[in-house]
Parts: sequence; C-alpha cells; structure tokens
Amino acid sequence: MEFKLTVSETVSMPSPEDSKESRNLANLITNVLNEHSAQDIIEIDIRGKSSISDYMIVASGRSNRHVGALSDYLIKSLKNIGKKNIGIEGLKGCDWVLIDVGDVIIHLFRPEVRAFYNIEKIWSIPSPLDLNEKIQYDPENMEA
Repeated sequence: MEFKLTVSETVSMPSPEDSKESRNLANLITNVLNEHSAQDIIEIDIRGKSSISDYMIVASGRSNRHVGALSDYLIKSLKNIGKKNIGIEGLKGCDWVLIDVGDVIIHLFRPEVRAFYNIEKIWSIPSPLDLNEKIQYDPENMEA
C-alpha cells in the first residue's frame, strides 16, 4: 500500500516559539514536582516521536496521598498560569494520575505501580537506577 501526500496534507513543524513555550511549561512542572518532593523525576522529549505532545514527565510519589498532593499542586500551578483545558485521569485512586496539558503529559505513580507499568521502557528511556532497588514487585501485595 502506497501513500502519497499532497501539498495540503503536509504536516507543519512546530515553530521555535511553540517549542520554547513547551520547554518553559516542562520546566515549570519539573520545578513544582521537585519543590514538593516528587521522586525519580524523568523528562522525556517526545518531539518527533509522537504528535500528541512535546514532553512527557514521569515521577513517583511515596504513597497514594503523596501522588494526590503532587497532582493538586500541579493542577493549581497550571491554572495559575492560565491553563484551562487540563485533562486529568486517576485522581480517585491516586495509584497512577495522568495530567494532560497538551504540550506536556505528566504521569504520577506510586513506586510499585510505576515499576509494574515501566512506561519509560516504551520510550526507550532507562528507569531510575534506584527505582527497581526500592521495589520488589509482588502482585499479591498490589493495592487495588
């Protein structure tokens, strides 16, 4: 099967200004996570790998409550800078919370859940070295 692109179907590349805005947003998010003691923060540049976003940030909280608190801090910070269309999933259980701000997607996990899903591997990014040392995955002890 062969696909041909016409001039009207070409994909436009993001402007340098768009990239700068995405970069600033990723920096803000990382700073908020650092300020509130998130663990094992990894930023993945997915420009050119995915059309859904420019950056993906993955971090861990120490517990469900910490993941929930990190989510709250991020949402408040994003609203304070004028972000309105924020997609949020997983706040009820706080095992894995996904916050989608368009140019940046944030995944917040409890360490056990993060080790189980290992989404860094999907993007060919090594997991934090100490993450696997902290967690010995045991399906019998996974919280529902």
